[in-house]
Amino acid sequence: MDNQSLKKTWSEHYASVPDSLQKMQTVKSVATAFNANVDAVLKISGSRIAALAEKLGLSLQKLEDIHHTKLEKPEDVIKGLFKCFKNGIAEEWLTEDKLVYEWMVENLGYDRLQMGGQGGIVANALAVTGVQKVYAHTNSLPELQAKQFLNLDNLVSFNEKGEEKPAHSINRELDIPLIHWILEFDKGDSITLDGQTFTCPKSNRFIATYDPLNLHLIMDENFVKAMHDTHIDYIVLSGFHALTERNNGVKLQDDALPIIQRWKENGDLIHLEIASTQDIEVRKAIIRKIAPIVDSIGINEREAIDILEVTNQEQLAETCNKDTHSVNMFKALLNIKKHIKAPRIQLHMFGLYITIQDKNYKISPQADLRGMMLAATVAAGKAGTGNINEKKNLLWAQGQQVSDVGLNELRDLSEYLKKPELIKTGITEAEGFDIIAVPTILVEKPVTLVGMGDTISSVSLVGAR
Repeated sequence: MDNQSLKKTWSEHYASVPDSLQKMQTVKSVATAFNANVDAVLKISGSRIAALAEKLGLSLQKLEDIHHTKLEKPEDVIKGLFKCFKNGIAEEWLTEDKLVYEWMVENLGYDRLQMGGQGGIVANALAVTGVQKVYAHTNSLPELQAKQFLNLDNLVSFNEKGEEKPAHSINRELDIPLIHWILEFDKGDSITLDGQTFTCPKSNRFIATYDPLNLHLIMDENFVKAMHDTHIDYIVLSGFHALTERNNGVKLQDDALPIIQRWKENGDLIHLEIASTQDIEVRKAIIRKIAPIVDSIGINEREAIDILEVTNQEQLAETCNKDTHSVNMFKALLNIKKHIKAPRIQLHMFGLYITIQDKNYKISPQADLRGMMLAATVAAGKAGTGNINEKKNLLWAQGQQVSDVGLNELRDLSEYLKKPELIKTGITEAEGFDIIAVPTILVEKPVTLVGMGDTISSVSLVGAR
């Protein structure tokens, strides 16, 4: 079949999406843990970077004299920012120093605040879809953080007394704001320092993070106690990627294991979102300790390659790094599935989502397909409108055709597996597993891509009705 015929077929499949969204209201409870923070987004110009450098007495030579990628003093903020601006790259540097944090508050400011952290983003997204109750873990919930939660009564957290309240209404006054400054810069902008001019080659961002609680996986005891005493339909885990070996990250995971095991004993379906984990030892520990005990895992292409690199599959990692098309990424996903032995694993890549799950998994392939199409529609709505804070934006892309990119990727995978039904139905069997693959709707000029993977994974799973 040619792509035009396939688009008609997939439009018929996608016609089920509004019904899938409606059925989200039958989900009684979801909890998200552990990371939520405030993202302070600021568009910063080359001239302002130069002015901040001058204010701190930083010459070009000092700016380029970088010995570490962490924020130990205010000068490091400008060093990291200049490095990313000059090269058109993205990096995140961290600090636990309150003086550096206070300098950023006083000297950077922001254009807007938004929800940050996988846990917070997922909580907002699932609450909008109509899940009856969403419990959001917050290790810090002052008013500034609370205001990033949507004003919805089905989205709850816990105040300092352990009382369940709508998350947006809570103000734990003694808590400190956990702020990630997202400093965005534009391609073609320039900066002049000491008589030399540098032009930014690519629009990108530098992230300056003050988040001591998430860096140490500090948990809210009231949340943990409430989840111990309550059956939750789904728990979406994230935040382990922020840990470092230097901050005792491996032991912190060990401390979390009994809590996760208890939730599993309650009958909760536990999903782990594996974000980009830079610390190698922490990444190894996530794969060795946490991933094998959960019911579902979500990853993107980069995260899949990262896992291959720490599971003795360097050659396949190198192959995927050179060419991230569907066949290579399916091989990666299958190898990861066999290594970790998690019952379900989902990959979201450009234009295509792929899920591999055990036969007789508690969610059927047909239900998974419906959830993945709902997620693709919601993700396109988020990309096209800039947010899904309102229910009307969830179906903004409904009726739009799937992309040629996605169909071509699915065709390659179908031919590789010798499963012609896959490209038409999205479902097949291989290697003793159920395979579900969905071509997605792509937005040509997305307003935002922040939190996209977390939204895709969670809506795919919870929306599989």
